[in-house]
Amino acid sequence: MRPMPKKIILGLCVFSLSLIAIACSSKTKDAKQTITENIALAASVPTKEDKAIPKYQHIFVIIEENKSYDQIIGNPNAPIINQLAKTYNLAANFYAQVHPSEANYIAMLGGDTFGIHDDDAFYCQAGSSDRFCQNSRKSDYVNHTVTSKSLMDQLEQKGLTWKGYFEDIPNPGSKVVVAPDAQRPLYASKHNGFISFKNVQDDPNLQNKIVGFDQLVTDLQSGKVPNYSHIILNQCHEMHGLQECPDLQQLIKTGDTKIGEIVKQITTSKLWAEPGNNAIVITWDENDGSRQKNETQGCCGFDPKSNANFGGGHIATIVITNHGSRGVVDKTPFNHYSLLRTTEDAFGIYEYLNHAGDTAKGVKPMTSLFAKQ
Repeated sequence: MRPMPKKIILGLCVFSLSLIAIACSSKTKDAKQTITENIALAASVPTKEDKAIPKYQHIFVIIEENKSYDQIIGNPNAPIINQLAKTYNLAANFYAQVHPSEANYIAMLGGDTFGIHDDDAFYCQAGSSDRFCQNSRKSDYVNHTVTSKSLMDQLEQKGLTWKGYFEDIPNPGSKVVVAPDAQRPLYASKHNGFISFKNVQDDPNLQNKIVGFDQLVTDLQSGKVPNYSHIILNQCHEMHGLQECPDLQQLIKTGDTKIGEIVKQITTSKLWAEPGNNAIVITWDENDGSRQKNETQGCCGFDPKSNANFGGGHIATIVITNHGSRGVVDKTPFNHYSLLRTTEDAFGIYEYLNHAGDTAKGVKPMTSLFAKQ
């Protein structure tokens, strides 16, 4: 057999290298998130402050939208929230992680934004042509389905329960992006952090833990309340609003009234009078972003160049407990990772997810706000 000419050999080598480069390139975007998602659970060990948080039976997290701290605290259009802040406990130096909304909800449950920095749908991937994947052509775009371990996994492993209560979700476990439709998206999956995680997307039993507001009333009346829950109002009731909302000028007042109704439902239920510790947390996903140049945007590892904490602004966060301290105003810097860490502590979970374990960067538990009297 005649030996192959050197030019042909060289050409084949170049062609082979090109194929390898293409294959590697096609996997780069997925690899970015894989690397991020496979970060080991933070090695941080529980501190004295972590251990000081008493065990809780139930934690309800009510999440509002896009209002800064001083748009809420001291605002006469939010009398109920301000009274709750005075009567119970206020985190006066609390920050969101990023803009816009979606990644903050994910951060609350996973301790990271996983490179998601837009409001595209939970199923979007790089290059997706779907109408709800508008940013998918960006060079740094990542898979919006998160495969990392989440708070839900931790709770399940601990034998504890969770649930999400969403106003105007069309049916339990729905995977719709908006409802009732794109013209009037009262429910929006970008505010549903649970559905962003692959374990939930793949398991109908977990999906069925994502329910409507009517189920909250039923669960409170029956006493079958999950250990951990998110409560999310629709986009006309969560203070951010839509053009289709009936009274855009009264968004804060409307949200304040709705929060008052939810808090009353919980605090007048049987479980609130029980010996066990229960808490309601009222927080915001982010502020409105209007003051980015004039005030601090984050804490606890905040860096404008950070992937998971480039700043979502100063927001109000109120902690209401049935047997805890009263009238505390804590000026310690906290963020959504702090709340996640505190939740883990309250349920006896000392394996902190991702940035929730960033003790060296200032991520601390919200001990004074959850402490018993």
